[in-house]
Amino acid sequence: MHLIIQGGDIATTDLKRLAKLAGASRIERISDVAFRLCGAKPADGIAALCEQAQLDCAFVPAERRLADFRLLVLDMDSTLITIETIDELADLMGLKPEVAEITAQAMRGEIEYDESLRRRLALLKGLDESALARVYDERLQLSPGAEQLLAQAKSHGIRTLLVSGGFTQVTDRLKSRLGLDYTYSNRLAIADGKLTGEVIGRVVNADAKRDELLRVRDALGINREQIIGAGDGANDLRFLAECGVSVAYRAKPIVRDKTTHALNHSGLDGVLNLFN
Repeated sequence: MHLIIQGGDIATTDLKRLAKLAGASRIERISDVAFRLCGAKPADGIAALCEQAQLDCAFVPAERRLADFRLLVLDMDSTLITIETIDELADLMGLKPEVAEITAQAMRGEIEYDESLRRRLALLKGLDESALARVYDERLQLSPGAEQLLAQAKSHGIRTLLVSGGFTQVTDRLKSRLGLDYTYSNRLAIADGKLTGEVIGRVVNADAKRDELLRVRDALGINREQIIGAGDGANDLRFLAECGVSVAYRAKPIVRDKTTHALNHSGLDGVLNLFN
């Protein structure tokens, strides 16, 4: 196994202590913010030291290569992008605290996603459709490292799928901008240029995200072990369970506990360091 250590500032003393704890045979520099401790073994104290130093750590198979994978699946809000789109829409109506609290409850798994979406959209009823473009143009930012992750995936022939409880007005623009292969999200009902507070068709919840991943997987003729996934909320867990490598990206504890790896301090490009 290799032990991957990454974060914003890795002190040499911390790196040497980690190598000693893990019994690593050598230290390889991956980048200025990432190192590979080769021939490492799990040991008490590694996770605690990394948490204290605000570093991400991950044990990975030495033979794992990015080129062996065929599909990268990402959540959108707070994963591919830094914002929760629906919270920013609510901010335009002066309702962000109310909507953000419902969002947080859903991401922590305290309430069902369908119920949370229904309650949030009800508060947004009557909002002008142009608000979606405003949020995209004025507030949306890609997560650190997102473009690097997608560029490397494409260079290795890996298809990209965005599954989101957000809205097509945003995912369609991201698909065009980033060259994503597939996107799947909610279709907002609009009447006379204003949100009705409802969605058209199936709500894109945890089950819908998983089902879309499985549809694309089967269409590509690949298996679970060829899929990488990243998400941050409880409604991502079902699709992440279908991924050979699942990454909790700056995620809620419930997600970190049920994924193969967690990135709390690195950008999305930290996913790349989990592979040779």
